[in-house]
Amino acid sequence: MNTSNTPSTAAQDSMGELVLPVEGMTCASCVARVEKRLAGVPGVQRAEVNLATESARVLLAPGQSASALLDPLRDAVARAGYQVPEREWRLRVSGMTCASCVNRVERALKKLPGVRAAEVNLASETATVRALASVEVDALIAAVAQAGYQAAPLDDEDGGAPPAALPWQASGWPVLLAALLSLPLALPMVGLLWGEHWMLDGWWQLLLATPVQFWLGGRFYRAGWAALKDRSGNMDLLVALGTSAAYGLSVYELLREGGMSHALYFESAAVVITLVLLGKWLEARAKRQTLSAIQALKALRPETARVLRDGQELELPLAQLRLRDRLLVRPGERIPADARVLEGSSQVDESLISGESLPVAKNPGDLVIGGAVNGEGLLTLEVRALGAESTLSRIVRLVESAQAQKAPIQRLVDQVSAVFVPVVLVIALATLLAWGLMSGDWERALIHAVAVLVIACPCALGLATPAAIMVGTGVAARRGLLIKDAQALELARQVDLVVFDKTGTLTEGKPTLQHFSAAPGVDAGEALAHCAALQAGSEHPLARAVRDEAAKRGVQALPALADARALAGRGVQARRPAAEAQAAASSAPQQALQDLTLMLGSSRWMAELGVDLAPLQARADALQAEGHTVSWLAAAEAGAVPRVQALLAFGDRAKPQSAEAVAALKHMGVRTLMLSGDNARAAAAVATQLGLDEVRAELLPEDKARIVAELRAEGRRVAMVGDGINDAPALAAADVGMAMGGGTDVAMEAAGITLMHGDPRLVAEAIALSRATVRKIRQNLFWAFFYNLLGVPAAALGLLSPVIAGAAMALSSVSVLGNALLLKRWRAPR
Repeated sequence: MNTSNTPSTAAQDSMGELVLPVEGMTCASCVARVEKRLAGVPGVQRAEVNLATESARVLLAPGQSASALLDPLRDAVARAGYQVPEREWRLRVSGMTCASCVNRVERALKKLPGVRAAEVNLASETATVRALASVEVDALIAAVAQAGYQAAPLDDEDGGAPPAALPWQASGWPVLLAALLSLPLALPMVGLLWGEHWMLDGWWQLLLATPVQFWLGGRFYRAGWAALKDRSGNMDLLVALGTSAAYGLSVYELLREGGMSHALYFESAAVVITLVLLGKWLEARAKRQTLSAIQALKALRPETARVLRDGQELELPLAQLRLRDRLLVRPGERIPADARVLEGSSQVDESLISGESLPVAKNPGDLVIGGAVNGEGLLTLEVRALGAESTLSRIVRLVESAQAQKAPIQRLVDQVSAVFVPVVLVIALATLLAWGLMSGDWERALIHAVAVLVIACPCALGLATPAAIMVGTGVAARRGLLIKDAQALELARQVDLVVFDKTGTLTEGKPTLQHFSAAPGVDAGEALAHCAALQAGSEHPLARAVRDEAAKRGVQALPALADARALAGRGVQARRPAAEAQAAASSAPQQALQDLTLMLGSSRWMAELGVDLAPLQARADALQAEGHTVSWLAAAEAGAVPRVQALLAFGDRAKPQSAEAVAALKHMGVRTLMLSGDNARAAAAVATQLGLDEVRAELLPEDKARIVAELRAEGRRVAMVGDGINDAPALAAADVGMAMGGGTDVAMEAAGITLMHGDPRLVAEAIALSRATVRKIRQNLFWAFFYNLLGVPAAALGLLSPVIAGAAMALSSVSVLGNALLLKRWRAPR
């Protein structure tokens, strides 16, 4: 529930008012500025801003729609320099049965003032709503209730749980009871095949059929009535109309002809309801299987943790853990939370989280993921993340988000389903009139119309896409692929060019300083100390390599530097004050020294600075030809041209899986390109080793994004794979961005797909899984349309009885879900 003290739901009452939350105001002048901007929006009569409640009350002109003015009002607040905050709600929605239900819930939510967007997923029975922060969950639940359904909020802990099902979904007893009551009605129909007349007396048929029709089938009337009140239709309405017609006709004949009348259709109504209930029960079971990936992830959380507090070992529920708590994890136990190893060494199994099959060695200082299984060692850990910030919770949210979203192909399905039920009602009416007028047998005409209503179930149509998306994202999660949105999953199949970053993506990202040469006349120890000092605050792999080498050579007392700053794609620069330089100048203490500007970076930057690299150029050329990455240290006194101080050569081994990843992509017909900020010869050496089709080097971050955009403009479908902050623009610019799981949060946020354990082979797996998932979506849509395109005309022509139509309708939904679940058998190509 929303416990904030923001105003109540942004709602438009009878006087045309809208309440907006406003963030960032600090004084009366802020209030005046916001009021002025809001009052200037066409359609606004008056605006009153309250600083204490941080809200704006907007009085709308007669006839103005709050929803239509929401965007202009938000823009007006933004122009004033403030924000209208938004939040995202996730709801569990019960009672939906088909695509028409989904459309009705979405319309009801979008009509609520303050709601920006709403997406409803039939397969997971969830709704994702983006709304103003002042819109409370109670208003959303009420909007869903007005549409005829039930809703409840989801939180991070419950988000992947199975639906809070209605009784008829939760167990099979209603289906069993309906079957027992319907069996005596249906068996006589079987006896007729052998010339046996087992027909029950009509009054007994009425007695058996009535509880099936109005008690066990009562949910169809409730949901159908809600659809009528909303001036729309759904599967429940079709079932209610069709079975009611058969039941009503039977009652009429019974009262007219008596108990032994042969023109009774109680068995049709009862059996259809039983079959629909059976189909929905099977659907509910299948839906739970589509959620198995989320359940498997949530099951990784242990219920308790051993905590060391005040010298005592306590066993506490996870909810009572605090940041920096010390945990004790014994061999074979699950790690309770994201933590850092303080003491002990062990092998940790992270396979269910990262997809990595081999245990990972963990030593003091290493990070471990909550939910992983400890191996043979005893570990003492320090808690680093809890609750929603933990790796496991973030993974669950990403998977849930992907499952809740709609793929682009679903938009077409939504448009079809919006008009499907009205069209079916028209066809059923036309069937009734045509058969009745042509044959004069209105009873038979009514039965044919009932068959049309029963078989035309849009449920399979609504499940076709989301069911495949849910299973596909679940399979991906188990493989170590986190798919953030359904669009990425659908678009990945079209990728014909994969663009790789080099360091940390195709290479291990753990370079070492393999060669260090000081320029003639420069002290090597002092130059290395300068390099280490320049990299003291950086977590870049090359920076760590420099610090490691300095520590290995015994360089400990680093000079104090000032005004340090990083220049993206070039290097780092800082100033060594004259006082520090004087203190360190043991060779010439009488000499007055000036401030010294130090620069450590690429050859490209050195050329821009005008540094003469000739003293070390030959050695640099030889190292680059061997595939090393070269950096330079230069120094300059005030007003002087920088002079080269040292040459640094780094080596970074290619990941063992990189060549296999490139080969797999080539086998799939996908070209490969590597973009790197490294020098051309070092990048070319890596590209040749891995068999890449093309390489471009010495690039800045903006160059990578520009190249990706140019490739897309040429008509290529581009996937970008990277791991660093500097890759984020290119990841966002690509058709599909794929971030390495060991990279930065910025890269992962910019990407649509995250490769959890940094294995580049997962790129080919993501594309292959996308192709398999979209193939399932198309198969599902084919079967959903096939059932209706074949079944509705057949029923209208009198070729199907209502009982057969009911069986076909139930089979359609179950077959679509069953086909989607076959994706769980998918295996990655190797």
